Formats: sequence, C-alpha cells, structure tokens
Amino acid sequence: QDQLVESGGGLVQAGGSLRLSCTASARTYSRSTMGWFRQAPGKEPELVTSNIWHADSVKGRFTFSRDNAKNTVFLQMNSLKPEDTAVYYCAAASNPYELHRGQIDSWGQGTQVTVSS
Repeated sequence: QDQLVESGGGLVQAGGSLRLSCTASARTYSRSTMGWFRQAPGKEPELVTSNIWHADSVKGRFTFSRDNAKNTVFLQMNSLKPEDTAVYYCAAASNPYELHRGQIDSWGQGTQVTVSS
C-alpha cells in the first residue's frame, strides 16, 4: 500500500478557511479515485468529498481540486463551522464505488481540523 502524505489543517475560527493537501505516488495517483474522509470524536468516519461528489453537509463550502503535475489533491474548506471539527484523511480507492463503500487502498496519516465558535 502506498502512503499518502497530507499537509494543512489546524485551528481556525468559525467562518474561516483552511486548505488541506494530499500527495500520492505517481502510480497511485494515476490509478485511483481520490477523496477525503473525516472522523469526529465518537463518530464513524464519513466521506466528505471526491472529484465527483460532495456530502450535503459541505456543499457550497468545500471544494475538491487536483494538480495532476504534482500528483496532489486539495480540499479547500470555506465558511467552516464547529461541526466540521474532525481528523481529516485523504484516501485512494480503485474506483468511485469502492471509495463510497470505504474500501480504501491507501490512507493519509490524518490531519486535525479544529473550528472554534
């Protein structure tokens, strides 16, 4: 399994913005469907977004993008709310179906996002 390397995250006030980055190997990047999950304390992990889908809770606020030259995907998070507080994980799966089912081939190390009210 290929390790995805995340960066970004941190502490921000409600209404603020953060951007997460995730870099994969060229092989993983070219063969995978990439997405972002998050896990809040005491909750199950949830898929937040991929290049073709967004959770209702983040529509209009979070944007998935990618830089193919750098094998990197991004999660731009705007208008952050306290309920967005979670550990965010980059994920790579073989196809969108498996991504949505949580059948993940590679994970990032996770990065903490904390939104204060």
